[in-house]
Amino acid sequence: MEQGAPVELTSGASGRIILVIRKIRRSAPTPDSLLRALIFLHSITLWFLLLIRSRSPLSWKATATSAVSQVPLRLRNGGGRWSASVEDEDVRRRRALAEETKMGSSSEEGVACRCETFVFEGPRRNSLFCRSWLPSSGDLRGVVVILHGLNEHSGRYSRFATQLNACDFGVYAMDWIGHGGSDGLHGYVPSLDYVVEDTVKFLKKIKHEHEGVPCLLFGHSTGGAIVLKAACFPHIETMVEGVIMTSPALRVTPSHPIVGAVAPLISLVLPKLQFKGASKPGIAVSRDPAALSAKYSDPLVYTGPIRVRTGHEILRLSSYLLKKMKSITVPFLVMHGTADRVTDPLASMDLYNVAASKRKDIRLYEGLLHDLLFEPERDEVVADIINWIKRRLEQKSDEVNESMEKAI
Repeated sequence: MEQGAPVELTSGASGRIILVIRKIRRSAPTPDSLLRALIFLHSITLWFLLLIRSRSPLSWKATATSAVSQVPLRLRNGGGRWSASVEDEDVRRRRALAEETKMGSSSEEGVACRCETFVFEGPRRNSLFCRSWLPSSGDLRGVVVILHGLNEHSGRYSRFATQLNACDFGVYAMDWIGHGGSDGLHGYVPSLDYVVEDTVKFLKKIKHEHEGVPCLLFGHSTGGAIVLKAACFPHIETMVEGVIMTSPALRVTPSHPIVGAVAPLISLVLPKLQFKGASKPGIAVSRDPAALSAKYSDPLVYTGPIRVRTGHEILRLSSYLLKKMKSITVPFLVMHGTADRVTDPLASMDLYNVAASKRKDIRLYEGLLHDLLFEPERDEVVADIINWIKRRLEQKSDEVNESMEKAI
């Protein structure tokens, strides 16, 4: 990969380009240029707000709700605010679809498993839709907790889960806020810190139910950034043996500084607004046509324009991880396709190079795109994941034995 090549980043599951990294020449600003930039920024902000206010409430409300799954939702209450009953009805519909989603048969992998769905109560008493795949034998070498990427849902990882079951690993997965069968407006994430907190509570529940069983976190795309932030907390790092990330969203920047400056304000004023101006023709996330068709025909995959608050939260999480990168000590495996135009492979390389972790590995797949587990080479990717988990558990066992010998 060329260091200077432009990298286009998208919202992940929607496949729409929302952010572009361009090589910008930097020059020392003068006081006059700074003043002009400030006046220009102020003017743009006022213009944007006046433009929004000039539109009829029905117009932008209808726009913001038209892409909730494949069912238009234009109902609102008399005050012009989002109707809780409409969102609740959408959640009920999505949860029913989530329940109906096939969780896969492990007969192809040569092992029987127990597949279940359940609703988990998050820290804010929100209902989160979850899934579990456990080997019928009951013997577990470890447990893998999956966090999906932006705009998708846990049901898409059934094949991966049964492949882990075949190696005696149990699997749990959780739909984020506003995703899959969980509570919230489809595609809307009020705070990614909420998702981190939900993940931490979910992890503690699983550790309690499988006491003494090694546990690992797996996250794809923005989900990879979320599990990495969760593992940055010392009390969480001690609960997991490692973190696996595929195509993590570690470096996300706005297409122009003005966008980054205005986004926090707009996300407060109109957080649920779909930012159509950021949408461009989508780019492929897999080289498998069948995988692409299955993804974008899935009613639980959000394909509308990214919501303003959700986009701002991604920028905020990315900024946090860039600052934190050097102090990360959790063991991890980061995986990326070199042809990924959704998230930045160079950011994964930076994580590997600068993180303080003593146990860290990177896999770069030449020519592969964003959705590594849905590429034609998916079995190779899964094999690398399973081999890394096995090796990591062996390392942990050796570390424990060495600690005991020193204590004696």
